[in-house]
Amino acid sequence: MSNSELDIVIVGGGPVGLYLAGRLLQSGFHCKVLEKRSTIDHHSKSLGIHPVSLDIFDKAGISKSFLEHGLKIKSGVAFWNREEIGEVSFEYCPPPHNYILAIPQWKTEEILEEWIRSLNEECLIRGADVKQVNQDRYRVEVDYLKNGETNKITASYVIGCDGIQSHTRKSAQIPFEGSSYPDTYIMGDFDDNTDFGEKAAVYLHKGGLVESFPLPNGHRRWVVKTDRYIETSNPDLITELVFKRTGFHLSETDHYMLSSFGVQHLLAKSFHKNRILLAGDAAHVVSPIGGQGMNLGWLDAEECLNTLMKIKKQPVKKEFFLNQYSDTQRKIAKQVAKRAEMNMHLGRAETKNLSYKTGMNLIINSPFNRLLANLFTMRGLGRWPI
Repeated sequence: MSNSELDIVIVGGGPVGLYLAGRLLQSGFHCKVLEKRSTIDHHSKSLGIHPVSLDIFDKAGISKSFLEHGLKIKSGVAFWNREEIGEVSFEYCPPPHNYILAIPQWKTEEILEEWIRSLNEECLIRGADVKQVNQDRYRVEVDYLKNGETNKITASYVIGCDGIQSHTRKSAQIPFEGSSYPDTYIMGDFDDNTDFGEKAAVYLHKGGLVESFPLPNGHRRWVVKTDRYIETSNPDLITELVFKRTGFHLSETDHYMLSSFGVQHLLAKSFHKNRILLAGDAAHVVSPIGGQGMNLGWLDAEECLNTLMKIKKQPVKKEFFLNQYSDTQRKIAKQVAKRAEMNMHLGRAETKNLSYKTGMNLIINSPFNRLLANLFTMRGLGRWPI
């Protein structure tokens, strides 16, 4: 049994927890990250880093590492069935980061882990399975299992960055409300045999949405809407659907990852309870169509840091600042969920309607193009009505 006291314990060492730890260390907080996984999962999930995230990475001084390993997506081509109807350029967005950076999630985590280890070699504890989180008026106590031994640490605050099944959120008895959408998808990473280069492509097809994104090292991700949840992902199905809807033969290329997924929208009733805070998927889950979820988590993390800095300077206003964090980030999470739902609607039955095509054509090939580019890249959160 070991015991130590800290300023902050972060439960969950994914992209959000790792970024938050780095920012806390930079700001002089004594913190630890407890991560259940013993190694980084190389099954790539999220891949897009939006400009709003790169802006805060600039503040942290870590953008360069991501830019060295990522690929800049500066525009996306839109198709109606197989007919090209226009292109949305992200270069209309405010510089310097007027693009979306494509980089596999495992590489993102690798960069963040290397960063926090350079700040404090002992901050991240892998293979730490959190079993209990208990709090009183003055501190939070965390019990975790590592190598068969139970360890106990206490901290002034615990921040749950431990995902949709968050043990931290459940320990704090914070309700997690929402439901599932009917939409289902299959996705895979393949060698890129298209002529899109560094452009994304979106097919608004009568059979269902197809999204295609370039990846580093000559790979490309395909996300395809299905009419039901596919229990066992296989390359034959995704190659068949991509060929029917786009004309590209993925069967002639190697694949590196396959996954099926459904879509949920979930929101914690509060992002804090006393000395326990939530960030990332522990606090909210939005549709992955549009790639905003991980980026929303980083915005939580940055605001979490700001909140803890305010409390450090004015401890008597602790409850006010914690409520402010919860209210602000819940509002932004709701806004992101609406935008993600808008992205998801692109692949539904409406695309069979010619008036819908006319409307999309008008938006893409008009000044609305700039608004669309800013919405897709998460600009205006907390300020714009949509």
